[in-house]
Amino acid sequence: MHSLLKPQDSPDTGAVIGQVWPDVSLPDQTGVVRTLTEVCGRDPILLHTWRGVFCPKEQTFFRQVLMPLQEETDVAYTRMVSLSTEPPEVAYAFRAGLGARWTFLCDPDRRVLDQTGLAETTDTVHHPYAPYAFLLMPDLTVTAAWNGYWYWGRPTGEDLRQAFRKAMRVRHADTWQVPQDLG
Repeated sequence: MHSLLKPQDSPDTGAVIGQVWPDVSLPDQTGVVRTLTEVCGRDPILLHTWRGVFCPKEQTFFRQVLMPLQEETDVAYTRMVSLSTEPPEVAYAFRAGLGARWTFLCDPDRRVLDQTGLAETTDTVHHPYAPYAFLLMPDLTVTAAWNGYWYWGRPTGEDLRQAFRKAMRVRHADTWQVPQDLG
């Protein structure tokens, strides 16, 4: 049984920094079972847990933060994945309505939710994930984390750009350097 510690409010002090996220197998928005490493490939990835389509905070975060980053992550060798307890058909419809192109993983049986301990404890009706954001390296090591229980604890687009930039510098240190001498 793998259990992640809940991250603190700051990506710099998160208790999960350095831990490895479990390589879970879940259906995506089309019902195809995929592992997290399969979705991640060789790229850093933003793993975003969210409450569900019923939450206006989640809808705002998707529209105001994640959707504007989509074009950048598509070309920057980085990826995003959103994880909720929504069944695939609901995730598919929500994703299509947004115009999102990234993967939505679905945990309607709450197997991974219970395994990770990331449940929203104040919502006893839906038993959803609490809203967290984790930046993972390709080996699923957590390099940044945000606690989005309160909306302002979530990362901004710029927070995510800087976290991806830092991850890419580590991932591609050999090709990230600028010339030292032009003569």
